[in-house]
Amino acid sequence: MAELTPDDMRARVGTESVSDWIEVTQAMIDQFAEATGDHQFIHVDPVAAAATPFGGTIAHGFLTLSLMPALAAKTPDAPRLAGMRMGVNYGGNKVRFLTPVRAGSRVRGRFKLLDFAEKRPGQFQQTSEFTVEIEGQDKPALIAEWISQAFV
Repeated sequence: MAELTPDDMRARVGTESVSDWIEVTQAMIDQFAEATGDHQFIHVDPVAAAATPFGGTIAHGFLTLSLMPALAAKTPDAPRLAGMRMGVNYGGNKVRFLTPVRAGSRVRGRFKLLDFAEKRPGQFQQTSEFTVEIEGQDKPALIAEWISQAFV
């Protein structure tokens, strides 16, 4: 990851970075179900899920959204604010789940920097469009507009 000044970050507004692919395994889905208490059969019962239009188990939408940090970490050219001590999620403006992610699918993240601004001295806010693409699919799994803050 490139360490950039605030001016360099602002200059990158409109640019995209793409992560490496990761596999969404049934084990990941099962662990997410345990952590959240969402044991709906379409996520955790391969036999019952095979009889649905999905043809097998699918990842929870919120699991797909929660892959954002893992995918960001696997984005070689992602910009990073120089001197950043910590970053926090601030929230989302919109999230849309467009295509289910079947167990065993590979996904990657596409991050587009939409805005970067200093909120107060040493505190910066960035808004990014986060898209999860499914290998071999034309339609993405999700598109989200996400806000995070960085502290230097």
